[in-house]
Amino acid sequence: MGLAALLRSPLLLVIISSARLVLGQYGSYNYGFDVTRRLRRQVAQQQQQPLVVVRGGGGGVQLRQEIRQLEQNQDQWTLYILGLSLMQFTDQTSPTSWYGITGIHGIPHKTWGGVGPTPGNEDTGYCTHSSVLFPTWHRPYLALYEQVLYSTVQMIATWWPEGEARQRYMNAAATFRIPYWDWAINPPTGQSVLPLSVGGSPYVDVNGPSGVQRIANPLFSFTFKPLNATAFLQAPWDYWMTTLRSPTTNDTHALSNNSQVALNLDQNLASLGQRLYILFSNYGNYSTFSNNAWIPLINDGSYDSLEALHDTVHNLAGGGGRDQPNSQGGHMAYIPYSAFDPIFFLHHTMIDRIFAIWQALYPNTWVTPQEAALPSFTTARGQVQDATTPLTPFFANSDRTFWTSATVRDHTQLGYTYAELVGKSGVSNATKEARSQASRAINRLYGASSPASLFIKEMTARRNRDKGRQRVSKRDSQSTPPSYLKSDDSPGNSSALTSRSGVVFVGNQYREWIANIYVKKQALNGPFSIHLFLGDVSNDPRTWASTPGHIGTMGVFASDARHGGMDMSHLDISGTIPLTTALVNKVISGELSSLEPLDVERYLRRNLKTRIARADGKVIERERIESLGIRIVSSVVRAPETEDELPVWGRVGVGFHLT
Repeated sequence: MGLAALLRSPLLLVIISSARLVLGQYGSYNYGFDVTRRLRRQVAQQQQQPLVVVRGGGGGVQLRQEIRQLEQNQDQWTLYILGLSLMQFTDQTSPTSWYGITGIHGIPHKTWGGVGPTPGNEDTGYCTHSSVLFPTWHRPYLALYEQVLYSTVQMIATWWPEGEARQRYMNAAATFRIPYWDWAINPPTGQSVLPLSVGGSPYVDVNGPSGVQRIANPLFSFTFKPLNATAFLQAPWDYWMTTLRSPTTNDTHALSNNSQVALNLDQNLASLGQRLYILFSNYGNYSTFSNNAWIPLINDGSYDSLEALHDTVHNLAGGGGRDQPNSQGGHMAYIPYSAFDPIFFLHHTMIDRIFAIWQALYPNTWVTPQEAALPSFTTARGQVQDATTPLTPFFANSDRTFWTSATVRDHTQLGYTYAELVGKSGVSNATKEARSQASRAINRLYGASSPASLFIKEMTARRNRDKGRQRVSKRDSQSTPPSYLKSDDSPGNSSALTSRSGVVFVGNQYREWIANIYVKKQALNGPFSIHLFLGDVSNDPRTWASTPGHIGTMGVFASDARHGGMDMSHLDISGTIPLTTALVNKVISGELSSLEPLDVERYLRRNLKTRIARADGKVIERERIESLGIRIVSSVVRAPETEDELPVWGRVGVGFHLT
């Protein structure tokens, strides 16, 4: 049974009702000795010297795996769970405890590693948002987390009794790297986008050095030990003892509703995949790809970004009052609190993976100078940031030299890579080979979200048929064209990829349709989401996750000014919701004649609906957000003929403004 189905079942009541009891009943793993005493010397050393991010882990360059893949490696998975648990139960005063590392991002707004704040910026975190440093800053941040977890895993492996088992776990520990969570790929049959290991149960059985024990699931939540109410500024965060997703209430009895998070993610899977595929194929400039700060004169084909896509997943994973009326969103939906949720690092490792694959596609574009749109703990608003700007507070050596965007450009220098980037040959022709390899992976993993995948399949089938005609009889080589193809596909004819009642492709081209969205980040003084639907939709946000006409969501990842101390009131951001797949489905059903502008504009003006909800569940009328703009744009796109290629976009032009 998949997570969404499981958590919609009566078992949900058992899980929710028992969660508070479980988190109180189960703690960390009991190794049979005082772990705290063994760690005390290590903590003391850390507090006396600069914490240097040398590389994520030892053992050369190793693969970061998708979390479901890592789970198949039983030994590494055991070490991963035990390592996370030990970090979460380490004294919060340690800079390398879970609280210490996650607190770098936002709350508690304290100096880390001796790197003090820029005067006036004491009430925000180190993370750079709406900045050209957004992708690069997170790279050493993840490496720090990986380095600490790697060291913890090595130590735990030695705690097995001497013998074959200890050696096996030490071997597994040697190649350990942190996993990522791919929220844009179709999950295994019957499962949700949200892995069961992350959202299924608040406890987990683990077979450690002292045998099988039931412990608090370190991927489900993090419990503060203790909760520093003064750091969390206001209710409900100043009394929520554990991180929550889609909280059931706004009081001290709140529990996570991961079933709703799973539904929201599943509903947005196609949209997330389309956005990712378009980012890979049409965003070849680092400045626009990297961050969500909106420039009014920007090209109509550059409204989305890695950061904007990242923001949407934050909001979906945090959940909110659209699902649970009179409740705030969960920790992941708020910038200052998000890193405490264990899903944060899984999400950001995915973001780094996207970034690394994108680098293989566009190796010659990098950080160019740009003013910081928002302050951070060590950055003033308006400060010019470039490839040499220190990525604070991450030291590259004991001389207190910081990592920079220039020095983290090659991710393998930090000791990790991803399967899509592992070459099969030597250095020669490496750039072209890397691009082809990355393109193949992108088409196979995310191409199903685009009409381009249909064209690749058809071209592959034609090539196979041509080869077959040379080897087999005419009778055996005959085949019936797919229903979306004109029967006459002989050379020289301008064939069109069609449905039973309308045209999608003309020759090797099709038209992409996108909703470009721009709005002030602090328009509603906190996180909110913009949803697009085709057809009728209720004003009750609790029904949106099950509305068939839902196209996609753009999440605005913000904070109440009282929570973050970061003034975002001036900042405009942008993102997109792709429309093409939803429109193709309408062509297939016969409701829409084609993807051509006259047909699409007439159809969308009648049927495209907007809904907006804050994280606390309040539905907001669009007219109340003066800064919100939605522009429907399109582009003629040349489809790839092989998996080694990506679509080639033409000029993106405005169709009309949605009112």
